[in-house]
Amino acid sequence: MTERSLVSALPALADGPVTVQGWVDTVRDQKKVQFVVLRDESGAVQLVNPRSEGREGISDAISGLAQGSFLTVHGQLKHDERVKLGGLEVRIDELVVETEAIAETPIADDTSIDKRLDWRFLDLRQPRNNLLFRVQTTFLHALRTYWVERDYIEIFTPKLMASASESKAELFKVDYFDRPAYLAQSPQFFKQMAQTAGFGKVFEVGPVFRADPSFTSRHATEFTGVDAEISWIDSHEDVMRMQEELLRAGLQAVKDKHGDEIRELFDVEITVPELPFPRIPLLEARRIVEERGHHIDRADLDLDPEGERQIAAYVKETYGHEFVFVTDYPASIRPFYHMRHDDDPTLTKSYDLIWNGVEITTGAQREHRVERIEAQALEKGMDLEELEFYLDFFRYGAPPHGGFGMGLARVLMLMLHQSTLREVTFLFRGPNRLTP
Repeated sequence: MTERSLVSALPALADGPVTVQGWVDTVRDQKKVQFVVLRDESGAVQLVNPRSEGREGISDAISGLAQGSFLTVHGQLKHDERVKLGGLEVRIDELVVETEAIAETPIADDTSIDKRLDWRFLDLRQPRNNLLFRVQTTFLHALRTYWVERDYIEIFTPKLMASASESKAELFKVDYFDRPAYLAQSPQFFKQMAQTAGFGKVFEVGPVFRADPSFTSRHATEFTGVDAEISWIDSHEDVMRMQEELLRAGLQAVKDKHGDEIRELFDVEITVPELPFPRIPLLEARRIVEERGHHIDRADLDLDPEGERQIAAYVKETYGHEFVFVTDYPASIRPFYHMRHDDDPTLTKSYDLIWNGVEITTGAQREHRVERIEAQALEKGMDLEELEFYLDFFRYGAPPHGGFGMGLARVLMLMLHQSTLREVTFLFRGPNRLTP
């Protein structure tokens, strides 16, 4: 018996015996001939079965097939330009129904996103969703390649913590034997520990948990974070330079491998950004947004979602660029570990990266001097005893360092011009969703 061939490999094979396996997409059951479109993880192929004497068993099996049934088919591959689907077909010699599907499917192309998420395993069979996760794989591989080629160390930090890394307001509390623990909001503390351990440059791709009861298109309670931290920097500019190079490498890899498919299935042209990305200080960005007619009614001075869209539109019009670093955020709205400017301690050496109107990253130079970290933590009303293990990292020497955290789902959402990160997350978690 021939080994299984992926559908994507069939065009390169010569006519002759072949084995394909996948699920039934459609069936055309005609009087003299039957056609089945079989789909696997790589594409779709047309199967053909001429109705004739001695083939009744195959014919009856095909007549009873429901969409989604999984098949093994042994047959004869034939290249034929007249076949619209790929210019080839497989004439069935033997058909094995591995598992039958229920005839009535619970979702369709026009089903709401919430119901499609209830049946996510069926929703993921769609070619668009298959491509989406192949794009994610290519993108992350390109990021890892960038880092590994530059001698970064990959780390995997704990997701159970004894205290908060960001804000107690967004913590999930769990029982941990005889004491409470918290799901990690960020690998931040441990990325910094790696700097004081002398690792130099590190990265992590892993889960992040935020007890944020938001129902927006760009928030989730669990998501995949992409983080990096580097030593011996002069300012947050070094972190921005690294990240823009990283994103350019990732987008170039996606365009090279999947650009045509993305254009076909998503009607999106992947744009590889020019370097450097534009940089605009936050206070200047607010002025620009106000001049464009949008008043930001926020006491914390940050940009609101419409402000992010407006500054992105300005950058697109002025620089022809999809990305913009908004820099120098006030200390009042940044974490205690962000370094402050020596000439203006009200501002931090930090940034947000906005892509097509949505923030995807927060980055900064971190404060590495323990006395300043303590003072800034106290200023934020934090308990130094709870931070004791973190503060110890800096009591035995620490290099100047900085890094960023980026949400993978937001990147994919914007890359493929999707309206919500629910579409680009394998299994979404939000305030009202814990299944499947």
